[in-house]
Order: sequence, then C-alpha cells, then structure tokens
Amino acid sequence: MSMFCYQCQEAAKGTGCEIKGVCGKTSDVANLQDLLLYTTKGIALLSQLADKKGIDGAKANKFIIDSLFITITNANFDRNKIAAKIKEGYALQDEIKAQIDTPDTLHDCATYRADDENAMESKALLIGILSIENEDIRSLKELLTYGLKGMAAYGEHAWNLGYENEEIYTFAKKALVATLSEDISADELVGLVLECGKFGVDVMALLDKANTESFGNPEITSVNIGVGDKPGILISGHDLKDLEELLEQTQGTGVDVYTHSEMLPAHYYPKFKKYENFVGNYGSAWWKQTEEFETFNGPILFTTNCIVPPKASYKDRIYTTGASGFDGCTHIADRVNGEAKDFSAVIEHAKKCAAPTEIETGEIIGGFAHNQVLQLADKVVEAVKGGAIKKFVVMAGCDGRMKDRNYYTDFASELPQDTVILTAGCAKYRYNKLPLGDIGGIPRVLDAGQCNDSYSLAVTALKLKEVFGLDDINDLPIVYNIAWYEQKAVIVLLALLHLGVKNINLGPTLPAFLSPNVANILVDTFGIGTISTPQEDIEKWIN
Repeated sequence: MSMFCYQCQEAAKGTGCEIKGVCGKTSDVANLQDLLLYTTKGIALLSQLADKKGIDGAKANKFIIDSLFITITNANFDRNKIAAKIKEGYALQDEIKAQIDTPDTLHDCATYRADDENAMESKALLIGILSIENEDIRSLKELLTYGLKGMAAYGEHAWNLGYENEEIYTFAKKALVATLSEDISADELVGLVLECGKFGVDVMALLDKANTESFGNPEITSVNIGVGDKPGILISGHDLKDLEELLEQTQGTGVDVYTHSEMLPAHYYPKFKKYENFVGNYGSAWWKQTEEFETFNGPILFTTNCIVPPKASYKDRIYTTGASGFDGCTHIADRVNGEAKDFSAVIEHAKKCAAPTEIETGEIIGGFAHNQVLQLADKVVEAVKGGAIKKFVVMAGCDGRMKDRNYYTDFASELPQDTVILTAGCAKYRYNKLPLGDIGGIPRVLDAGQCNDSYSLAVTALKLKEVFGLDDINDLPIVYNIAWYEQKAVIVLLALLHLGVKNINLGPTLPAFLSPNVANILVDTFGIGTISTPQEDIEKWIN
C-alpha cells in the first residue's frame, strides 16, 4: 500500500484508505501528514524538558496545536505547505535543544531530519499508523491522537481570539509523548483517552467563553437562505475571528458575505448582526460544495477543514487561510503582530463576479445555545411535566456524503411529535430544513451551533438534571443518536463520556480505528451502541 489512513468515517471498505483517501488526499499528502505528526511528537517531548526548566513554551505550544489541526480530515491538501511545516518543526526542535540540557538518548522523532520531500515520504512509510503491531495498542493510541486533533482544532479557534488554557497544552504534550512508548499498557492508554475527554470539555468551555465574550451569547435567529443581487464571498469552515475581519474589510465595498455549512451559526451571535452585508447562509453541508460552489459564482474562503478537492471550473475561486490549504489555491497569510489578515485579494475577486444564483428561499431558525435554552428552561420544564415533550433526542455531530446517512433524515422525519431534537454541527443539515413544527412555541429542532457547541448541549443537559432534581444525567428523558465523520466528533464523544453520559448511539458506522477489543471496552463500560433502521431505533429508544 502507498499510504494508510482510517481516521474518518469514510475509511475505504470500512478498514482504511491504502491508495488514495476517500476525502481526496493523495498518498504523498497522507504520508507527509504522518511525518508532520511524528515531528510534532518530537517537539512535544523536547518541550516537556523545556517546561521543567521554566523556559517559555508558547512557540512550541502553538506549533503543536497548528500541526495537529493541519492533519485533521479535509483541512490541508497542500503538499508544499505540509513539507514546509515539517521543516519548521526541525528548526523549532533545534531551537529548543539549544536552551536545554539535551539527553544523550532521544527518541528518533526528536532527531530525524529529511533533506528533501522524497526522503520525508520514505521516512513516513516507516513510522505510519501500521508501524504499531499490536492492534489494540494501535487502536487506543490512534483514538487518543484523534481526540487530540479535535481538541487542537477548538484550541486554535480560542487562541485566535486571545484565549488560552496552559493545562490543555500540558496534556497534549503528555499524551503525544505517551504514544511514543512501546511499553505503555492498554489500561494506561484507556486512562489517557478518558483524560482526553476531560480536556475536551475544558477546551470547548474555553472556546465557548472566547466566542461569547467576543461576539455575545447566541440568540434565537431566523437566517435567510436566499440571495441578494450583489457579488458575494462565501465563507466556510469554523473560524469566527476570520469572519469578523472579513466583514470589517468588506464594509462599503458592495460585496455581500454569506456563510456556508458550519459557519451558519455565526448568524446567531449579536455582534455579527450589525453588518448589513452579512446576508445569509448559502447551501448545505460541506460535502455538497462541488454543486453549490458552481452556482455561488463568487470566491469561497476556507477558514478551516471541510474542503472537498475543487473542480477545475471553480478552483480559481477557492481561497484558504489558517490550517486549511489546497495545492494551487491562493492562501491568505496568518496575522502578523496582532494585525488583521489581509482579505483584499478575496474582496477584489468578488467584485468581478456575478451575484450568487438562488438555489433555495426561506429561513431557518437557530441560536439555541445553552444561555438561550436556559432562558426557556421554565417553558421546557412545563412542557415535559405536562407531557407535551416526552423525549429529547441529541442528534449532534457531522454530516457526510454516504447514502446511509439518509437514515438521519428519515429518523428525524419519523420521530413522534412529542420529541425535540437537540443538535450541533453539520449533522443538522439532514433535517434542519424539514417542516417539523414546534411544541407550544418550542421548535422541534433546537440548533446550538457548530460541532464545538455540543458543549452547549451538555451544559443544557446538566442544567435540566439539576432542575428536575435528578442524581444522574442518564435519568433524563434524553436519547443520544450521534453522527460522526472526523476527529472533532471524536473529542465531542470523549467529552460526553467524561461527563458521565452513557448509552450513546454512534453511526452510521463505528470507527474503523476501533479494534474489536477496544470497541468492546466502550460498549461494556459506556453502553456505546450502533444504529439500525429509523423505525427499529425509534421503537427501541423513543416509544
């Protein structure tokens, strides 16, 4: 095989991609990502030594978060950028070594150097996932690594807004170094995986604080899904700081701004409502972009992951920034000395384009993050106690392109009228435009926001536990039917497990990176389940 990757739900044949990623990444990109992760582990190891001497670790911390994010599914397909990041890692390793008493013996990941990209790829084939022979140890190490990747994504968004938690960096380094050990036991790795869930809660709480203190608490909002008559920029991904700077720079230019996929919840924040050119949301989930970008007509800015390799017909309209990248697409440079990114190239491009072609009309309602839902707590409690609401169904997570995900649309459509869906992430696009109605003025789909806002759903559940006077969160009338796709869903799952949530149903398939024994641990300890058909699952969980 020329590569091996099984970190996302679409792993080929349910086991792993060996020639080219289903996501579209080529074998050389996959291998360079493996080597970047290996180099990052070397930085984690050296940074731990520097931390013990009280040496400032800010540079290492940022490199670790950035590199983990770059290797997340659908984030960066740019071979040259990844190779450059590896070389940056080599230089950083040398910089740290110059400040510490370097041990006589260091792990290879902290000493290896490649002269060129061919050497990088050759090395990558030796240190990839399958170099770990024991299937269960490999599975646990990868589960931990994917949790770290999700944690890093949320940590970077918070960092961009000026919010940090040093304990998150400390744990990330400890966990990365632990994956290097050939003697670590399965029990030790299970402990680290569960600890990763604790830091998953912490990083999502940090990002929630960063977002709400920067942009206000999300509020119930009707979002336009039609179009205006001016040229537009479509912003995709997850980063709200990038959106803020783009909105500032488009003022008075005659260019409108639209959100795409996971950026939809930006409309719920009060601060963004002051921008008159912030028109609405265009399209649906990330995987439909090859159709929807054709009709948008203007430039598309990716702030994070969720890139599908673009068609030649619109590739020249794709711009990337931050951790995202695609070979041949213009990349907007990072901020320098705290100054805003320069989006002028994207704006000038937009001015030359036609207005978006309308593909739908109407509005969708969202903004039900924890602060807003808690304001409705009395109404919700009354509806539950009066029998108007019998069950809440958490349908958070990711969407994907496989046909078996039609399950989630059918499941939502066939739920009894006395159930309410709690959602976050792009999984909502399977049902957020369905006419599901409301219960006494409470919409039957309560959208908390992006995937990281699954934290809001946990806060809401904990508050309801308190209101109803329950001792156990699992005694609430809540069913968990979670769709997953990539590593941010992994950290959400681990966070829920840390909070004590049991009997989570995960679909459309269990992760390929879970060995049978590791899967059994999750099933036996936490009651992790799978899905069947909408009718069977509704009968089993709801009726």
